[in-house]
Amino acid sequence: MVANLNFDFMKLRKAAMIISAVLLLLSIASLATKGLNFGLDFTGGTLLEVSYQQPADIQKIRAQLDESGFLGSTVQHFGSETDILIRMSEAYRDNLGAEVLEALRTGELLNGEVINEVELRRSEFVGSQVGEELRDQGGLALLMALFVVMLYVAFRFQFKFSVGAVLALFHDVVIILGLFSIFQWDFDLTVFAALLAVIGYSLNDTIVVADRIRENFRIVRKGDAIEVINLSLNQTLGRTIMTSLTTALVLVALMFLGGELIHNFALGLFIGVVVGTYSSIYVAANILLMMNISREDLIPAELEEEIDDRP
Repeated sequence: MVANLNFDFMKLRKAAMIISAVLLLLSIASLATKGLNFGLDFTGGTLLEVSYQQPADIQKIRAQLDESGFLGSTVQHFGSETDILIRMSEAYRDNLGAEVLEALRTGELLNGEVINEVELRRSEFVGSQVGEELRDQGGLALLMALFVVMLYVAFRFQFKFSVGAVLALFHDVVIILGLFSIFQWDFDLTVFAALLAVIGYSLNDTIVVADRIRENFRIVRKGDAIEVINLSLNQTLGRTIMTSLTTALVLVALMFLGGELIHNFALGLFIGVVVGTYSSIYVAANILLMMNISREDLIPAELEEEIDDRP
């Protein structure tokens, strides 16, 4: 049923361009002024894992740490309600784990009796130099990914398609980073992994659309570029909806049921799926129209002469 629909996608291309421009400007402005809220993987600090005998109260643990002078610590469940992961920006020292454990045990005393036993499972330190290296190498990896994508699409299709694909991917990445900056969500290595996954997901969707656009330019002899692109988008609409919907459903389940450690990964990837689906339609295709894509760009001159000479 979806395949028989005939939406005029390109009718909304100017409105889509304005929406994309506003989102990009807001994202860039937030990144320039507020920056990203880098997690422990990038900033460095201490990571502690503690285990309680009974389910632990996250809010209570945060209050206990604040009262003991460990301000700004990130506390989250780690696999179960009795396992807790604590991230703090304090530099590691030999007795830091013991100090945190003592603060937590003190908070579990009632009339001198322990109401919930707690023990330290592990204590790790991530240096700021390692975090800076991860950040720099991560940014370089993103740039390299975009460059390789541009080469691949230019070789596989045509230069105008490669420009549209790379700008669509750049659009997706900047908006995801912008949202994490605006809302100051923690940006750690799991979110960075989500960014790389978004590049792959969005590129796959863009290539499917580009392949259909190229094919229709070669076989549809009537209609201008807008009509050919609209036809191609409608032909791939069913596949786009099913792929995006099933992926989004899995990511929603991960966001709400997967625990804190995977929440931001699922959130970043969910945003990427939504924005990537939108950009495959309204950014990549829009760029093709702005660059005046035509049949001459996709049909070799010799083949075009043979087609025109047919009775």
